[in-house]
Amino acid sequence: MSASQHRREQLKEFLRARREALAPTDVGLPAAGRRRTPGLRREEVAVLAGVGVSWYTWLEQGRDIKVSGAVLDAVARALLLDEAERTHLYVLAGLNPPDPAGQPGAPVNDQLRAVLDAWMPNPAHVLDRHYGLVAMNDASRRVFGFDEDVSNCMVAFFTHPIYRGRFTAWDEFAPDMVADFRASAARYPDDPVFEEIAGGLRAVSPEFAALWARSDVRSRSQGVKAITHPEAGDLVFAYSLFRLPDRADLNVVLHTPDPDTDTQRKLESLVFVHPG
Repeated sequence: MSASQHRREQLKEFLRARREALAPTDVGLPAAGRRRTPGLRREEVAVLAGVGVSWYTWLEQGRDIKVSGAVLDAVARALLLDEAERTHLYVLAGLNPPDPAGQPGAPVNDQLRAVLDAWMPNPAHVLDRHYGLVAMNDASRRVFGFDEDVSNCMVAFFTHPIYRGRFTAWDEFAPDMVADFRASAARYPDDPVFEEIAGGLRAVSPEFAALWARSDVRSRSQGVKAITHPEAGDLVFAYSLFRLPDRADLNVVLHTPDPDTDTQRKLESLVFVHPG
């Protein structure tokens, strides 16, 4: 059996199991008394998904047919699939699964906040896909100068004097920031917030406008940040960005002091000895 055939066999078993696990009342259909087979009928799933009965039957039989993300989403809704099951459906159907975006704008949970606090005295914060600052630990606030005026790190990087001024090599860091923002915007072509932010920055920052016009694209997952702090002096961090498996709209940014510098000692003094 080829890999494609094996995947279609798994798809057949998965769809049948999910269909048979549902009662008509689970999906808003009237109870139809006792049935010869458990769960919903294929015809009912097709109606709920808004697809042809024959097409859905072929899908559940594992036939080699073309499918689209929109139709798979409709089937997922009809079968009340959760995020993990929907992703599994995409994989078995031979499509790239969509990002598990969760609920954009929803607050981070207590477990993630505990991770940020456990990273102390090293800076850690959470950004949404638009570079919005969602959560931070106290070290991140102290090191980067986050205050009530910083709600979006991309905007603040070009317009907020304190946050901008903390970057020792601002001119070297800026191209990567803009190129990463453009790459993120391309991943979400239907999200108007990217253009709203980019348009606003082009209007007020000639530096951003010039970098945006270059159309550079890069993805930042790790790198080095050199910071000049008014109290602690020069700090150097290695940073890593981690996307949460169940919240693709969020990135956790963790900073680790460069071991070849005295950043660790300065950081501990800043955060623990002289807390702000």
